[in-house]
Amino acid sequence: MAQLHLIKQSQGILIPATPETSDFLQSKCKLGSVLEADYKLVRNPAFHRRYFALLNLGFEYWEPTGGAISSNERRLITGYAKYLAAYGGSESALLDAAGQYLDRIAEKRFGYISICKSFDAYRAWVIVEAGHYDAIQLPDGTLKKHPRSISFASMDECEFQELYKASLDVLWRWILSRSFNSLQEAENAANQLLSFAG
Repeated sequence: MAQLHLIKQSQGILIPATPETSDFLQSKCKLGSVLEADYKLVRNPAFHRRYFALLNLGFEYWEPTGGAISSNERRLITGYAKYLAAYGGSESALLDAAGQYLDRIAEKRFGYISICKSFDAYRAWVIVEAGHYDAIQLPDGTLKKHPRSISFASMDECEFQELYKASLDVLWRWILSRSFNSLQEAENAANQLLSFAG
């Protein structure tokens, strides 16, 4: 099966985008032949570079802290403390006790964890937080969110634009809002990084 690259010229007219496509259409297809194809928009490489400039900006402004207690664990314990407070007791005292408990667990765990700032792990986290993941079950029964591939073959332009917007929201919420006054200011900084790199 041949892979054809076509450019939309005007209403309803597609023309070959590459010499290979032109050769295929001239030598293999007779006039009036009907071709069946699954089409997708080819990704814009400049937009791909812009996405990585945004990721790099977030990575530069992110400083790992702690990490011994996950946000899910913290939500679970504080949620349970609030649940207990609803049945009686001081919510502030229970939340304080929950915080002390989490601090103690973090101290125990910290002896086994060395904090390393990894771009690959960070990028995977952004993609998962942006909602572009597959849930997989591990042999021990736990579920893990595995980031989907963002390669050109795996994701078309429309899906990639959705990922960009969702990733920008994630980076704004967790990292960039601490250093920039607006989303636009953060995007401008990412674009400046892109211009320095290129």
